[in-house]
Amino acid sequence: MSRAVVTPLRRPERSTSARQPARPRKTVALGNATAPNSLAARVFLLAYDPERGRLTARPKLGKVLRAAVLVDLQLSGNIEDDGGRARVTTPGSRSAGSGSAPAPVDPVAAAVLEELRAAGPRRWRHWIDRRTGLTVRQVRDELARAQLIRVEPHRVLGIFPAARITLRHPLVRRHVLQSARDTLRPSRLVSRVDLRDAAVVVLASTADLRTVVTKEQRVRHKDRLAQLAVRVGPVVPALKKSLQQSSAGG
Repeated sequence: MSRAVVTPLRRPERSTSARQPARPRKTVALGNATAPNSLAARVFLLAYDPERGRLTARPKLGKVLRAAVLVDLQLSGNIEDDGGRARVTTPGSRSAGSGSAPAPVDPVAAAVLEELRAAGPRRWRHWIDRRTGLTVRQVRDELARAQLIRVEPHRVLGIFPAARITLRHPLVRRHVLQSARDTLRPSRLVSRVDLRDAAVVVLASTADLRTVVTKEQRVRHKDRLAQLAVRVGPVVPALKKSLQQSSAGG
């Protein structure tokens, strides 16, 4: 007597031609810590080299963090591009839509927004070049308050005051790094990549932060990085010009 062969039912395949829109990002719990929402805080964490136990690219870091804050403000609708200048949005403007954008929760971004509001529209590079050292300290202190890093005073050569930084939650940094690098996967459409993750990887690549994007990755993904940069907006070319001018001694 032959046995009946039961074929398991297959679930109907989802159509790939009509994909659902991307869902809002969720806060990812990583042990007893969470990844920071601030783009500047993410870039700061990624500029830290766990193997060497220190920050890298210190001369560039302030400019990159300022650029990250500007991108954050633009993505949230607090500022917009107006003929190559950063302008604070008002109700009914292109970025703000019918209502005003929410005030930044991050105190560093809030302080930069007040700078822009007080001074009026200026070139993007103007804001990238301002108060870079102060911005590094502010972002560092916010990360310390969030208990994501430990900052300990010490003296270089026993004379010069400095701060020793260590990661309190390496898994958080690893998660932020993976989210940023995932934007480079060819299988992901550039138009559907999360703009905040794209901003992190594009800003890091522009500043040659090799703790985020290695030299080999920059070459291999050159075209994709250029496409992502277009999506991120006018802060990227302004950062590039600022860094080039600094390296030229200007």
